[in-house]
Amino acid sequence: MGATLPVSSTGMEHAAGIDFGVIEVVGVIGIVVIVLVAAFSRRLGIAAPIFLVVIGVGISYAPGVPELEVPHEFVLDVLLPPILYAAAIRLSFVDFRRNLGTIVSLSVVLVVVTAFGTGFVLFDSLDRLDLAAGIALGAVLSPPDAVAATAVGRRLGLPPRLLVVLEGEGLVNDATALVLFGSAVALVGAKAEVNLLLTAEQFAFAVVTAVVIGLIVGVVTVAVRSRLDDSVLATAISITVPFLAFAPTNAIGASGVLAVVVAGLYTGYANPGSVSVLTRTSDRINWSTIQFLLENAVFLLIGLQIRSLVEDVDANSSELSLTSTIALGLLATVILIALRFLWVGPLVLLLKLREQHAEARTLRSLQFLQARLREPAAGFRRKRISALRRRYTRQRADLEQLRSQSIDWRGGVVLGWSGMRGVVTLAAAQSLPDVPYRSQLILIAFVVAVVTLLLQGGTLPALIRALRISGIDEEEDQQQLAALLDELSFTGLAVLDDPSGVVDSTTDVDPEVIERVRQASYLRAEAAWERSHSGHLPLEATPHRLFRRLRLAVVEAEREHLLELRRQGLYPARIEDRAQALLDLEEARLRPARSDH
Repeated sequence: MGATLPVSSTGMEHAAGIDFGVIEVVGVIGIVVIVLVAAFSRRLGIAAPIFLVVIGVGISYAPGVPELEVPHEFVLDVLLPPILYAAAIRLSFVDFRRNLGTIVSLSVVLVVVTAFGTGFVLFDSLDRLDLAAGIALGAVLSPPDAVAATAVGRRLGLPPRLLVVLEGEGLVNDATALVLFGSAVALVGAKAEVNLLLTAEQFAFAVVTAVVIGLIVGVVTVAVRSRLDDSVLATAISITVPFLAFAPTNAIGASGVLAVVVAGLYTGYANPGSVSVLTRTSDRINWSTIQFLLENAVFLLIGLQIRSLVEDVDANSSELSLTSTIALGLLATVILIALRFLWVGPLVLLLKLREQHAEARTLRSLQFLQARLREPAAGFRRKRISALRRRYTRQRADLEQLRSQSIDWRGGVVLGWSGMRGVVTLAAAQSLPDVPYRSQLILIAFVVAVVTLLLQGGTLPALIRALRISGIDEEEDQQQLAALLDELSFTGLAVLDDPSGVVDSTTDVDPEVIERVRQASYLRAEAAWERSHSGHLPLEATPHRLFRRLRLAVVEAEREHLLELRRQGLYPARIEDRAQALLDLEEARLRPARSDH
């Protein structure tokens, strides 16, 4: 079933002996397994990553199956960037901004606390392990992988805000963990004590540089893709974006992972108003497929490598026995779960205080705006009032979302139990330098990953059902979607008041054509409301062409208004996404093919 691939720098010496034919067969079989597991897991109600880990362990111990070892560089440099980018472009930037404090608390502060706490325990438990190596392994163990949690959460209908927090945490915590891991590894074997100030400086450099490079890559690639009228070329550039952000940032010692996340967030935010509808549709399909295959492949790899890790520990049992290693892995798991719950409890209380603070801040903004409205408005003052009005509108929308999607103690329990480890734990553990207990430390990391996936991931659905958490109300969503379409239609149909701005002013537009365009907009909103309750003319002047051009102008006006509403955050992101999908579908139908120009 497998082939032996190098896991260290010395392994590259044997790379020439790899049977690439076997690797191709492994890849094909792996894709088939992933697709079959995904199909059956949906029917059984269990997250696919859990199944894949179990299947991988079973395959690794099957008779005649050779060891499968994957270079950690391949996982960190090849698999991780597109996985994070695919998740980032799908995450609402507005929702990410609204929950930034919670996300930073979990993905930065908690990761650091967990890394040092677990590292000190391992340092105290293993005589020949220095503190820097212990913190390095703590950094490996600290970042949860949100894939399994969000897969379960979406299927069972977790509240959208909880899903956003989990997804945002999963995007940012990898960057924190890898930066901390790199700083700790640099101190392994050094006689000096761990320099927290130096580590903080390195972290700040890694973060600031990554944000700048990620933004530059995002802005430049979106600008280039917006000027391409060929969706194939635009998609080809899209596939390179995560690597364009990751490679140079990583090369200068900053966080390539964070650069990828920033580029993805910006791209997802800018795409609807920049690239063509065909490019957006192609991106949506292609990146969903890439994310599905790569995420699940990583979990299959976790299971497949267990056998080789166990054998390595057996071969070095003089340092630490297999039983003791597994026991330390279980101890680390308990510590990680306990630290997360100890952190999430006060965090939920702080979120309640944040809602009160947001309410007071919004009231102050309203009072300040009302005071300015009573003053004469002209020139710069008018622009200032307009900016104040936009800020108040955004703050009020944020407050309404916080109130409607408040995280209570039940959400806190789910958040605390959603601490499964995954891809970074898998890859970073294998990149540990040559330190005492290296084989045992790697196995400890894998024990934590497997146990948290099986224990927490396997019981999370039952926990959500037991807590009776109410998720998305589909009927309410349909009503909000219909209301949003009504608002978009009202703005879009204003284009028809003066059709001369769309078609040649010399063209006589039949009133019936305008009425057809108008009715097409009404029908779309009416359908949404129903679901919530249950020849001689020139070519360009033909009724069909005029209708299409007028209707396309309406759709474009609606899309511009939707982008403004998205910036203000007046509707939930999932509702805006559904409206965007409807507009994209209609725009794709209205856009003429190249031969039709």
